[in-house]
Amino acid sequence: MQELSGQKRIRVLIGSTNPVKINAAKVAICQLFPESNIECIATHAPSGVADQPMTERETRLGALNRVRYCQSMAASGEQEAELFVAMEGGVDKLEYGPATFAYIAVATAKQVSVGRSALLPLPSSVYHALEAGEELGDVMDRLFNTKNIKQQGGAIGLLTKGHATRESIYTQALILAMAPLLNPELYQD
Repeated sequence: MQELSGQKRIRVLIGSTNPVKINAAKVAICQLFPESNIECIATHAPSGVADQPMTERETRLGALNRVRYCQSMAASGEQEAELFVAMEGGVDKLEYGPATFAYIAVATAKQVSVGRSALLPLPSSVYHALEAGEELGDVMDRLFNTKNIKQQGGAIGLLTKGHATRESIYTQALILAMAPLLNPELYQD
């Protein structure tokens, strides 16, 4: 990643057209490379998993599939970028109850790093609706009488009363996932 330090322009291909994910990527990359002009390019990248991933494994796979798709677009010459970012939100029933979180995959042409956001505990009633086939954003819209919350503050914003948002959690998780790319010499096996 040191090759990106000092570059005047860094093109970031984001495997989503969701404004929350685009903004989170832009904020995180701008914080990491404040001297560079960051150009974020949004693309629909298929996750290859359910619209509502129900396990950590499925959620992680969705993020990896999206970032690999972005890498393949650059490798084929279809899109030019130096950095690739994908985020996948999911849920799982853990030993202490159901929770939502996101997996983040960030990559260059040669290196991939995966991270995960903090967990947000979910009410059991919300998790049961997800088990029945609903998506988290739709359940939250119904419970809180909102519209398209997944492209705004998300369940995180609603359940924390605005003290955290989907974007803030994705931004933090992306910055953390960048550590191996920022320090490749330390992460070599």
